Amino acid sequence: MTDVVSVQLLYFEGCPHWRTADQRLQEALRLAGCGDHIEYRKVEATENAEAASPHGSPTVLIEGVDPFNGHSAPGGESCRLYSTPQGLAGAPTLDQLLEVLAPYGGPR
Repeated sequence: MTDVVSVQLLYFEGCPHWRTADQRLQEALRLAGCGDHIEYRKVEATENAEAASPHGSPTVLIEGVDPFNGHSAPGGESCRLYSTPQGLAGAPTLDQLLEVLAPYGGPR
């Protein structure tokens, strides 16, 4: 049995980009050989939203760490923007996700 990387996707239901992030994250996990389990954390209560997802939705956590933390964004129930080669986007690209998953790739 192999260990898999711990991956969480934090989102709020009204975020128009979380499903795109989810699809790309699933594909990146598959391509990187990091397992296929994603824990989904729906952020609901406004008073707790910023604490749960300080960078907005969608937020990807790998082993409890936000690999895209270098970007300032309002937290909680707000949409997050990611800097991509094509400009600002509502989700990281597949290549960006593969890059942050690379240290965890393959059987562990």
